[in-house]
Amino acid sequence: MYGVCGCCGALRPRYKRLVDNIFPEDPEDGLVKANMEKLTFYALSAPEKLDRIGAYLSERLSRDVARHRYGYVCIAMEALDQLLMACHCQSINLFVESFLKMVRKLLEADKPNLQILGTNSFVKFANIEEDTPSYHRSYDFFVSRFSEMCHSNYEDPDIRTKIRMAGIKGLQGVVRKTVNDELQANIWDPQHMDKIVPSLLFNLQSGEGTESRSPSPLQASEKERESPAELTERCFRELLGRAAYGNIKNAVTPVLMHLDNHSLWEGKTFAVRCFKIIMYSIQSQHSHLVIQQLLGHLDANSKSSATVRAGIVEVLLEAAAIAASGSVGPTVLEVFNTLLRHLRLSVDYELTGSYDCTNIGTKIIKEHEERQLQEAVIRTIVCSFANTLPTYQRSEVMLFIMGKIPIPGMHFTLPSTGSGPEGNRMIQVMLLKSLRQVTCGFRTTNMLTALPNSFLDPLLSFALLEDAEIRLLVLEILVSLIDRHDNLPKFSTISIISDISVLKLKVDKCSRQDNLFMKKHAQHLYRHIYLCSKEQSSVQPHFEKLYSLLALISMELANEEVVVDLIRVALALQDLALSSEEALPVYNRCAVHALSSAYLNLISQLTTVPAFCQHVHEVIEMRQKESTYLLPEDVFIENPKIPKTLEKLEGELLFQQAKITEVLGGSGYNTERLATPYVPQFTDEDRLSKRKSIGETISLQVEVESRNSPEKEERTPAEEITFETLKNAIVDSVGVEEQEKERRRQVVEKFQKAPFEEIAAHCGARATMLQSKLNQIFEITIRPPPSPSGTITSSYGQTQSRSVPVYEMKFPDLCVY
Repeated sequence: MYGVCGCCGALRPRYKRLVDNIFPEDPEDGLVKANMEKLTFYALSAPEKLDRIGAYLSERLSRDVARHRYGYVCIAMEALDQLLMACHCQSINLFVESFLKMVRKLLEADKPNLQILGTNSFVKFANIEEDTPSYHRSYDFFVSRFSEMCHSNYEDPDIRTKIRMAGIKGLQGVVRKTVNDELQANIWDPQHMDKIVPSLLFNLQSGEGTESRSPSPLQASEKERESPAELTERCFRELLGRAAYGNIKNAVTPVLMHLDNHSLWEGKTFAVRCFKIIMYSIQSQHSHLVIQQLLGHLDANSKSSATVRAGIVEVLLEAAAIAASGSVGPTVLEVFNTLLRHLRLSVDYELTGSYDCTNIGTKIIKEHEERQLQEAVIRTIVCSFANTLPTYQRSEVMLFIMGKIPIPGMHFTLPSTGSGPEGNRMIQVMLLKSLRQVTCGFRTTNMLTALPNSFLDPLLSFALLEDAEIRLLVLEILVSLIDRHDNLPKFSTISIISDISVLKLKVDKCSRQDNLFMKKHAQHLYRHIYLCSKEQSSVQPHFEKLYSLLALISMELANEEVVVDLIRVALALQDLALSSEEALPVYNRCAVHALSSAYLNLISQLTTVPAFCQHVHEVIEMRQKESTYLLPEDVFIENPKIPKTLEKLEGELLFQQAKITEVLGGSGYNTERLATPYVPQFTDEDRLSKRKSIGETISLQVEVESRNSPEKEERTPAEEITFETLKNAIVDSVGVEEQEKERRRQVVEKFQKAPFEEIAAHCGARATMLQSKLNQIFEITIRPPPSPSGTITSSYGQTQSRSVPVYEMKFPDLCVY
């Protein structure tokens, strides 16, 4: 009997004998290394036998698993691992099929140790680069099984942790094996991503106590690196780092769904951590795709609770801040458009108190939650882009936000759901706050291009609104835009500074672009400064910002002409406070006096004209002795020291325009302009004009009117053009041009120097004449059509149409169809 067995054993194939010889009698002795080396040499020498070796090992392993001989199972898997590492021939694919079959058998086992053993073998296999691709290999089972292991609920916590970590490593192995091989199954398909990503997020969430402190967890200790959360984060980063342009959406969508299904937006912390990992792991040029998906998800949750929307916005803030530091692409304005639209929706929800939800009917709004959402939107607008965008893009964002602010009398571009004027006011305030933050730190060398009419005109129109909060925001924005040398902190409060050298102001020479900007917009700015000072609702912060605005214009945009105009404005403010026609409260009058004195003290030292400084100093000293309530130190304090009524001021307590004109004239300033009191233009001429001054614009209009005057009704007969006529025209052209220039100069001089009453009377006469002619034209051209029924004459001699039934009217044949 024994001889027969021995004979049969000798007749068995060599590869089977070599495989049998690697298994010892006692499995605890482990793999027989000498025999393993023989098997490996045989496999390398006869690669065509490799698939049979794999099939036989698989057969033995299946038998040992069924018989619970786990020691031999471990030996078989070790042998398979060594053969895989050693053999890279073309016939390896058939051996791999046997290998994967054995790994699958181990993963299907109930024993955790076998599952972990199979996973470790698969991870080793995943790290092998195969020379030949496989067209038919499928990893669907492994994705499903490893994902299931990631959610293990085994009773023993240590074993549960090991199973979960094995599942994470298995998923990492699947990704490494398939992600770069186009012939393999597409791991980026939603059917796979919907299993892989939630499994990773589940383990990441279970270890939420360990924060992601940096874009890369390389600084973590070895103990932390072995925790499921740290391992998951590395795996998740590796997965995202391998994502190409077309795969970003499939990788991010399961993250959004996971956060929705488990209500993780409201906590914000985990959601923010997830997207920080995403933004730091993907390629920077793909960042805008993640931003777009977040914006789309925000739109999809427009009817969700305010806490959910606020959570998405907070995540968007963090993600966009990272993206803006790299490449935001064309989505900058899309981000702002979406955020502003949701800001408007939040305002409407807050004011209406509820909204219709598709699933649960009408939902009651919690006001404080909507306010938190609105603050989150503003922070996102500011922090995500405003502080990281280059100057040219920031200018575009400023224009974009300005275009979304509801302006009185102009079209409103944000959709409204019926919250009315109060909703518009809230939007105005919040968008102006956003704009204020965007302009913080804004530095431009060319004010003319950075602040075009399309931005400056709407902004200044808000400075005339009755709402004190809106006016203050406008002043803060203007101050922030003009301050290019960080001088603003030195003028945060209004005070009389005896020596401005201690402030260490940074003053540069006014550039050509700045001169052009002031020629175009100076009168506009002066008018709004003056009118803001007249507002009865203005309080201390308003006057402080007006002082800062005047001071910054003096240092950033001032040439000799601007300095003269600013002094005229300051003196006009003094006249405003003295005027009995203006119904200003006593506090406002004292505040305007204090503002005027503080600014004149500053500008006198900036001009460095000793006589001017002396005059200002004398007036301030007199006020300190007799009327301290006219100085900022007694007005702009917590408890202003002002009288109940303001007596008429005169003499040495006031700054004298004649005196200032005299002392500045001696230093080369335009005395004629200084002597002319500043009167704000209450029309929009300076907004529409592109010429240097209002006088030139009016003179041009009068010149055109004089040419087309209706007084010249007799038309001159057409002159016959001959050779002599042309000759005379050429000879006399120089003289005609000189006459034309002289006539233009006289017209301009008339409107610049003539009294206001004379100019007003002249323009009024022209307007009356024009209106009469227009009435004549309308009377001729706009008449009722002739009636077929004829006309009748009234008792007053006027013709009236006679009412005739339509069926009795006689129409021409051509009018009848």
